[in-house]
Amino acid sequence: MNKDELTHHEFSQFAQFLERQCGILLSQNKSYLVKSRLMPLVREGNFGTLSELIKSTISNGQARLRDRVVDAMTTNETLWFRDKYPFDILSNTLFERYAKSRKRVRIWSAACSSGQEPYSIAMLVQEYKQRNPGAFPAGVEIVATDISTDMLARAQKACYDPLSIGRGLSEERKQRFFKVAADKHMELVPNVAKMVTFKLINLLDSYTALGQFDIVFCRNVLIYFSPKNKAKILQQIAACLQKEGILFLGASESIADLSKSFTLVRNNPGLYYQKNTS
Repeated sequence: MNKDELTHHEFSQFAQFLERQCGILLSQNKSYLVKSRLMPLVREGNFGTLSELIKSTISNGQARLRDRVVDAMTTNETLWFRDKYPFDILSNTLFERYAKSRKRVRIWSAACSSGQEPYSIAMLVQEYKQRNPGAFPAGVEIVATDISTDMLARAQKACYDPLSIGRGLSEERKQRFFKVAADKHMELVPNVAKMVTFKLINLLDSYTALGQFDIVFCRNVLIYFSPKNKAKILQQIAACLQKEGILFLGASESIADLSKSFTLVRNNPGLYYQKNTS
């Protein structure tokens, strides 16, 4: 057997381990994903084979190794203003609802990866305030969470390489919200970066300690979970949303029969979900 091959049993054991740790479902046809994500750790940790890494991760209980493996399997590509329409709805429709609130407006970006989503929201807030002086008198707080410690550390730096910067950012926003850093990287300006607070959160755990939110972005996340865990996450999100709070899901995601806590609201273009009052 090649050093990057797993038996059917080994793959099944790892899939069960990953679902226990973070809820992600791995179908048998995703063995290529396991190889591509974990082989760098095999080489880095001087494991002889992928099988040895998997066995060590599951059996020896080393938290650092377990976290590195989970980080590798949950790290996803992202970009600025992804899918565009949620940000248009936020800027053109929803901000008007909250702009005069005497309470701090709170927005949660769940599974924030390397920070592009919450920082995109922060830029929109700054742009809206410039167009509407006096908006959000009590301020806007953006909380961003992820299960990956590596991603959170990267996001907190608010510094991005040329490839990352080029994905979804207009030249105008690059010039307005970023300054040149070392090695051709671009660093987010402080007044935008400081709007976002990052926290380590597993969506399968409780997150009541985060408090109540007006708007939640939980996009391109639920597709990785079983129906049971999707329903659990939606229930917990509903519990931390204010009355008639707003939930954004990914473009290909749907609540369907998983939750009765939300009503779908169609926009042109796009859609979002609003928490039911009853």
